[in-house]
Amino acid sequence: MTGSHSHHHGNAHPHPHGHDHHHDHGAGEARVLHAAHDHVFLGDDHQRNERRTWAVIAITATMMVVEIVAGNVYGSMALVADGWHMSTHAAAMLIAALAYLFARRHARNARFSFGTGKIGDLAGFASAIILAIVAMLIGWESIQRFSAPIAIDFSEAIGIAVVGLVVNVVCALLLRDGHSHGHDHGHSHRHAHGHGGGRDQNLRAAYVHVLADALTSVLAIAALLLGSLYGWIWLDPAMGIVGALVIARWSWGLIRDAGGVLLDYIPDGEDLPAEISEIIAAEGAEIIDLHVWQLGPGHHGAIVSIVAEMPMAPSHYRKKLSAISDLSHVTVEVEARAA
Repeated sequence: MTGSHSHHHGNAHPHPHGHDHHHDHGAGEARVLHAAHDHVFLGDDHQRNERRTWAVIAITATMMVVEIVAGNVYGSMALVADGWHMSTHAAAMLIAALAYLFARRHARNARFSFGTGKIGDLAGFASAIILAIVAMLIGWESIQRFSAPIAIDFSEAIGIAVVGLVVNVVCALLLRDGHSHGHDHGHSHRHAHGHGGGRDQNLRAAYVHVLADALTSVLAIAALLLGSLYGWIWLDPAMGIVGALVIARWSWGLIRDAGGVLLDYIPDGEDLPAEISEIIAAEGAEIIDLHVWQLGPGHHGAIVSIVAEMPMAPSHYRKKLSAISDLSHVTVEVEARAA
């Protein structure tokens, strides 16, 4: 029995920034595997997020250099330590920015079979690992402080923490993603994209790094104020352990979500498979094999194998499925039901 195949690529929801601006790669090797249609599955706000990430890197790196230089000039170990701490977050931001750049430059490179939309998830996963290491280092340093407390210059340390917090709040506002908690594309099918369906994991990773830094600043300010008032030196390492645990939890959430996308895992809250089945069933057909996976933020691919008593052309089912705007690439296989 022969099956007929049909491929569909198209996005029902508009892309305000467009995806026609990625001509950076040459027409040579990238065009060897020529595709009949583009596979550009970058998030709607890819370029905006890329610009903002570079801006945050500039702010963080400037603050880092100022702290390290000032610390060495004024002999402040606390300033130098905070400067080097900021460097770990700047490095994580750099991973995010370079991922945006690479994904954009290679968006039309046909050697990436399903585009470069998942590069952000790969970068987010790498960033989450760095965040977990930072949490462990903070935790370890805090535990050591309990057994060997060090003298704290309270006024200077509070000043550094306050400046750090202000910088982090500015960076967090720049990286805050308005679409991070699911979104409706204005069509009849709404998606409860559980763990990261339309979410830009790359931006989320950069945002979590900034939040982690802000959290450590807030906890440090609280510990230093109470320490200076009541002499509770133990509060500083105690707050360090609390911060380490919170950051570790954030990093685990990011590892789980970004890793899930990389492994084509369908989260519990993802309703795309159910919607596809519903549409096909309404056509009097039955799905015998269905694969749904994420191609990039807000983009999903699907391979749908259908059997029907009176099968229609693949293009018929493809057209019906185009009502689901998050489906950007659909392959349909149709067979007549065996007698």
